[in-house]
Amino acid sequence: MTEITDLRRRLQGAGAEFHVVKNTLFKIACGDRAEPLEPFLSGPTAVAFALDDPVAPAKMIFDFMREKRKVEVKAGLIDGSLFSTEQVRQLSQLPSRDQLIAQVVGAIQSPLSGLVGTLQGIVNEFVWTLQAIHDQKSEASGEAS
Repeated sequence: MTEITDLRRRLQGAGAEFHVVKNTLFKIACGDRAEPLEPFLSGPTAVAFALDDPVAPAKMIFDFMREKRKVEVKAGLIDGSLFSTEQVRQLSQLPSRDQLIAQVVGAIQSPLSGLVGTLQGIVNEFVWTLQAIHDQKSEASGEAS
């Protein structure tokens, strides 16, 4: 029981809920949405509901499985698509949603900052050229007097 409480606490931190359910009540509560899961609804069943990012709860569950060796993933249902145990394991190995967003922003930002640096260099060269021309004209007019 303390291990289930520990798993619940971890999943809450990852934006998910964890419930031990009766299979028949789960089928009734989910209606048609539980249809893909029916082959897996036998024996003791616990369900994790990912409220935001499905990757973080999958990571937590597989980390918990490695530590305690007591839980088994039967299947996953994400946006109506059925995932096998191996597919859920692969999902758990992906970066989290926030990490993926940061990677995309970094990939977009990198070329833009390179472009800004290049444009800044062109502007600097132009200003230095104008300054050199001004200095030459100042020296020439200073020598002529």
